[in-house]
Amino acid sequence: MGTGDIFGMPTAHILASAMGGIRTAGDLVAWMQMTRKMKIDEAKTYVADKLGIDVIALTDEEIMRQVREDLDIGIITSVSGSAKGIVAKWKIAELLDIEINSVNLLKSKLGI
Repeated sequence: MGTGDIFGMPTAHILASAMGGIRTAGDLVAWMQMTRKMKIDEAKTYVADKLGIDVIALTDEEIMRQVREDLDIGIITSVSGSAKGIVAKWKIAELLDIEINSVNLLKSKLGI
């Protein structure tokens, strides 16, 4: 992920926070905005399709908690044995078909 527009990151963070961030799907939508330069509606549709849910469900904390647990892509409260940190990022990169620098760096160090 390059540096890009200096206002791109704060804008994506604001939108992700407004959608509930990791409590819902705000972080996933923000990834698509930052990595694929998608507009918000396009990013929401892409993420919803990848998750197999309706766009409206992206902001539902109960639905997204279950989806995030089922896909093991990170949740707010730690659950024993669930993905956290870089492992959750790795799974998100695979799910959304995106490149995440920290994941790529780890993969190169692991020789993957």
